[in-house]
Amino acid sequence: MIGYIKGKTLHANDGVVILENNGFGFEILCSAEAYEMLVNAGQGGIYTYLAVREDALNLYGFISLEEKSMFLKLISVSGVGPKMGIAVLSSMPLQQLAFIIASQDVKSLSKVKGLGKKTAERIILELRENISSLDLPEETGKKSKTVKQALTPLEDDAIIALMSLGFTRSVSESAVKNAEEHGADTIESIITYALQTIK
Repeated sequence: MIGYIKGKTLHANDGVVILENNGFGFEILCSAEAYEMLVNAGQGGIYTYLAVREDALNLYGFISLEEKSMFLKLISVSGVGPKMGIAVLSSMPLQQLAFIIASQDVKSLSKVKGLGKKTAERIILELRENISSLDLPEETGKKSKTVKQALTPLEDDAIIALMSLGFTRSVSESAVKNAEEHGADTIESIITYALQTIK
């Protein structure tokens, strides 16, 4: 598996970049952010995913591990191939995509070119359930001294959105609680505040 490539941009057109590394030119279909970075800088490093088919080996490129993680979630949905996954990623900022999935906004997701309403509904249903059911381990060496309070629907949606971006459940829960303690009371304000303080 080729997970990361760094090199010089030899050619770029319509989302596809040829990245030169040690004499080899890798043809990579990139997300909008990865493509823009490689074109503007003329070089750079991107995270990659190698899609293996009977008749082809195709590389897809991403600006960050969080973006790659979202891509892998998207293509796990029935009917969503790598090219459609890239199209969805490239249609909006990653934070906005996570919010749309968390808030079950089928209408907004359906606006992605080539993505029908039924597929948008399937993406939201399958990813939201998948993220919600993740059984992530607690941090080793630490045990809760109090019983966890039940999460409100608002908190749950915000946590799911943050987990869609690659953060663990424990980190996401802490960030959401912190945001609420500082006055955030809508999913947009909670996610915005959390992302400003989570790193």
